[in-house]
Amino acid sequence: MDDRFDRMQTWLSRLSILTNTGFSTPESASSDASFRRYFRINLREPAASEASSLHSQKSLIIMDAPPEHEDCTAFISIAKSFKGIGLNVPVVLAENLAEGFLLLTDLGSQTYLSVLNDQNADGLYRDALSALVTLQTKDAQLADTLPDYSRELITSEMSLFDDWLGKEFLGVSMDNLQTSAWKDLQASLKQSIVRQPKTVVHRDYHSRNLMFLEQGNPGILDFQDAVKGPLTYDAVSLLRDCYITWPAERIEEWQREYFLMLTQKGQLTKDEWQGFQQSMDLMGIQRHLKAAGIFARLSIRDGKTNYIDDIPATLMHILNVAVHYPEMKFLVDWIENVLYAKLQAIGKS
Repeated sequence: MDDRFDRMQTWLSRLSILTNTGFSTPESASSDASFRRYFRINLREPAASEASSLHSQKSLIIMDAPPEHEDCTAFISIAKSFKGIGLNVPVVLAENLAEGFLLLTDLGSQTYLSVLNDQNADGLYRDALSALVTLQTKDAQLADTLPDYSRELITSEMSLFDDWLGKEFLGVSMDNLQTSAWKDLQASLKQSIVRQPKTVVHRDYHSRNLMFLEQGNPGILDFQDAVKGPLTYDAVSLLRDCYITWPAERIEEWQREYFLMLTQKGQLTKDEWQGFQQSMDLMGIQRHLKAAGIFARLSIRDGKTNYIDDIPATLMHILNVAVHYPEMKFLVDWIENVLYAKLQAIGKS
């Protein structure tokens, strides 16, 4: 038990008195790649005369987000906006911004990742892609309320790959010629990304942040870093997920289904398919460069070593796509001939 846990319980005690609600002792529900933690509490059954509005819920979630590291105001604002367009997201029931605690409705404990299999994948991805299209098309002004996914942010995210996976984690550095090729590759990816139509981007839309529900599937979590950015970002995060891998043919089927959803909403035309595929491919490379760097940083800086296991699959996502683009040859060679050898050496040690 730590100081924040004690402060959280003190806040809950005050809420219990204010709302005439009995709460169980918080139990760990999950943590994520940030400084946030989540706890689940149950509600006691009240007498009829004691019932409050909270008692429509069987259990609730407390978000513990230290204010020196996390800003709950973005979560609150975006949750309200996403709920307003019909997405299934947690509802904020109570807040303590000074200490960084939120009381949320509970979307359960079954992530997409925990239930996905060959038999249900088509239906689950259809639900997730449909929700994504709603996010991107339901409110034309919503994207303008979010921070811009700027050129600077795109570049800084890609730099995580060399800085944290290459230099810090694997201890390899590029020489002058390699550094020049790396910068050219980054510029090529950035040019493709900024040409895409701009929309709402969840920014972490994948199988660990989507919840499997009996009704209103999927539940959507971890949206506080949403931005206005490239159309294909969330779709490639979902379909080329760092945590689960599907055959290329099946991914292309889902990709085409998503594309047709967008054309039906007037976001794209059917003759844009080839360009859409390329944009999504290059977007995926940028996304996975970022992810591989973050996994290394989580291990080194934050002591979350379990993310190391996700690095090989993330690199494979890059290779499977980059091999089809001549301008990505440097990246393919760097991963195959340098990074994989170092990863294997670490694995054997």
